[in-house]
Amino acid sequence: MNIKPYSKAIVRLLKGTVERNNTLWDDIVTYQSEIQDYISVIGLELIVKKDEGFAFVKQTEMADGATLNLVSRRQIGYETSIVLVVLRHILEEFDSNPIETQSFNKFITDTEIKEEVEMFLPEKYNKVKFLKNLDKYITTAKELGFLIEKSQKDNEIRYQIHRIIKEKITLDDLQEFKNKLQELC
Repeated sequence: MNIKPYSKAIVRLLKGTVERNNTLWDDIVTYQSEIQDYISVIGLELIVKKDEGFAFVKQTEMADGATLNLVSRRQIGYETSIVLVVLRHILEEFDSNPIETQSFNKFITDTEIKEEVEMFLPEKYNKVKFLKNLDKYITTAKELGFLIEKSQKDNEIRYQIHRIIKEKITLDDLQEFKNKLQELC
């Protein structure tokens, strides 16, 4: 049997994001090049964000833009996409504000998310239906790993916006989505 000292780390990475506080974090950092060599054979790339405290794998795109479809992709609805774009926008503003960046993590309540989303939507957008189901879209963002629930008090949930959102939704994606939203309305 040829089990490598980083085998458990690879298995965990194939299941999802690995945080700095995970027991396998040190293995990922120590064996980063070995892990990359191993998973590149099957079309995956290791992304390690040491400063931000997480690692994950993503599919390598071939010349034609296709992938081997090894990492599961979840189809998210348009409404959840709006929530994710708003969260990404909030994190970008947080990172750009030198007063707030005394803290590394951006925390936000579900009420604040709802207020930000409502301000983000154009006037002509059908807000009533969207806002009625907003809790469901926030829950989906949490299930996708973009929000980490930190506390709950008096029917108010406090979340941390996970920095992986910056890897999944780029600034170009953010601008493109804003443009499309404006075109729809």
